[in-house]
Amino acid sequence: MIRSLLNWRSLLALIAIVIVSATIFYSQYLAKKIAAEERQKVEQWVAASKAILKNPGMDLALPNLIRNGQQSVPIIETNELDSIIDYINLDSTRAASDRAYCYSQLKKFRSENEPLEIKLSDTPYTANRYYYGHTSLLDEVRYYPLVQLCIVALFIFFTLYSITIRNKATQNQLWAGMAKETAHQLGTPVSSLEGWVEMLRESNTDPLTVQEIQKDVDRLKLVSDRFGKIGSKPQLKERDLIGQIRNMVEYIRKRASGSVQFNMEGPEQEPLIARISGPLFDWVIENLLKNALDAMEGKGTITVKIQEQESQILVDVTDTGKGIAAKNLQKVFKPGFTTKKRGWGLGLSLSKRIIEQYHQGQLFVRQSEPGKGTTFRIVLKK
Repeated sequence: MIRSLLNWRSLLALIAIVIVSATIFYSQYLAKKIAAEERQKVEQWVAASKAILKNPGMDLALPNLIRNGQQSVPIIETNELDSIIDYINLDSTRAASDRAYCYSQLKKFRSENEPLEIKLSDTPYTANRYYYGHTSLLDEVRYYPLVQLCIVALFIFFTLYSITIRNKATQNQLWAGMAKETAHQLGTPVSSLEGWVEMLRESNTDPLTVQEIQKDVDRLKLVSDRFGKIGSKPQLKERDLIGQIRNMVEYIRKRASGSVQFNMEGPEQEPLIARISGPLFDWVIENLLKNALDAMEGKGTITVKIQEQESQILVDVTDTGKGIAAKNLQKVFKPGFTTKKRGWGLGLSLSKRIIEQYHQGQLFVRQSEPGKGTTFRIVLKK
């Protein structure tokens, strides 16, 4: 899948380079052609002006015809000191009221094109200069490659985005399929174990032994139920969030070493009702608590703090463990990422999916400092 995505990216990049390169070359060709035609038109204008200067009584039809034909080419006429004498095809309203506008255009034209000149006399040297700018058509041709480049970039972005979304959807389907298949495979041995427990109970086996075996069977049933719910829309029900979390804390406390202290802080008023899927939410709390235990390596304090706000509920799980390096903060929720020697690195990824996709909430690292500990925060809607 990754190789396929890379091939798509390479192909799209190659197509974009070919399109943009061809457009740039062709646009430059058109720009040079238009610029040459514009200069030819200005030369015609200058030639007509020179003819009128030599023959003041000449019929004005020629220069008027040229003036009317050059409506898109702006021209400024100056003397040898570059003082403006006349102009055409500028903004007439601004040019008449704002002299600075004319000189700003003159400065612009001077930087764009070499002026044409009519020599009036030799002694003293006098001449009229004709500065001209570009037409809107030439500007559009020159900027067209940039516009097309933006369009191609957007096309590539949305194409890659669509491919990424499709791949993620395929991954989600794969995860859901594997989870359901795992639940299905667990179903048969769990049912068999329940039968064996019942036989042990009827054969007068030590009740304490049977009770402990029953707990493990119930645990397997819970795991199977959790996997079976992955990929399906969970049934969210109103539950006491404080009681739900307290039960999971007690469950982990019994399985932790005596050197780990568990604290739970919450609102004085109970119960605190939230719409959750009990089995899936318990899975998230269990993953966060087990992650905290691994980070502390058997010694430290785990604090679960529940806060009620106007429109949401905050659940913070804080440990005094080794913390998370800054370079890994963006990776902790990615499937497969783990700093442990054993494990698949799926716990936090599944937890984030359960909270954000199924409960429409948030799960993130609120703060972490190497050597001092980490706080994960769950945000749920009330």
